[in-house]
Amino acid sequence: MLFSPNLQQLFQRFLLSVVLVFSVSIQCFALDSETVTLSLKERDVKVWKWQAEGEEKGVILFSHGALSAPWKYDPLIQPWVEQGFTVYAPLHIDSTDHPEKDKYTVSMSWQARLEDMQLLADTYGGERYIAAGHSYGALTALVKGGVKAIIPKGMTPSQADPRVAMVLAYSPPPAMPGLIEKQGFASLAVPALIQTGTNDIPMGGASDWSAHLDAYEMAPATNDHYAIVLDDVDHYFGGAICRPELPGPKQLAELKQTSDISALMINGYFFAKDDAIDQLTSLLSPEGPTALSRK
Repeated sequence: MLFSPNLQQLFQRFLLSVVLVFSVSIQCFALDSETVTLSLKERDVKVWKWQAEGEEKGVILFSHGALSAPWKYDPLIQPWVEQGFTVYAPLHIDSTDHPEKDKYTVSMSWQARLEDMQLLADTYGGERYIAAGHSYGALTALVKGGVKAIIPKGMTPSQADPRVAMVLAYSPPPAMPGLIEKQGFASLAVPALIQTGTNDIPMGGASDWSAHLDAYEMAPATNDHYAIVLDDVDHYFGGAICRPELPGPKQLAELKQTSDISALMINGYFFAKDDAIDQLTSLLSPEGPTALSRK
């Protein structure tokens, strides 16, 4: 066991609060992808790959939300592919669609996620890549960008990767006992976009949706950390990502707004285009429906 019994119970409640019921398993094949299986210690890691359209300009490594699966994020991934990125995403062991999910306990998921992301980085990251994730997966991505979470025993204390050029973190969890302390977010070392919405149900007993901004609030004021808050947007964009079985309506227009801003982030901080940063600056606003902040 990686956590004490009390922390394991808290962790279990966290996962259940992220997704109460995954009663329907739906695969959407609107976006072409392929799969490859990598080996890690005594288990296999199945990886989904979306090939960049045209010339490949970069790589994004993506970590899905708790209990979800890579193919449930097509609407989020498609704009990256169109922008010239090849995207790789592992099927984590906590997924309800993992073929051997019954072999693993809840307390094993965090270590496995860190291992999965490092495996992808070593296999596909090359000299430079973008780390991205949603919900639980957003924390996985933030850790690769320097955030100091609570690392399971036996692993390297720092899981940061100097090859990470930037982080795209969609609805990351707030500070949580046994997972990350609030101060741990203060070590974010790369440009980052942190996203949430005013209907984004808080996790782990946090008071309101704004707890998802812990990573932004604690980030160093280096002028390359951004937070986007979308009015009335929930944790799943109405089922557009992570939980396609939800009745909706899917918040596709709001998801596109997020994707457009992430595209500017990529152009500005991955490709170092000053005009993209200027466009981001012009969009800064403390008020909705799309509030954008920078520090």
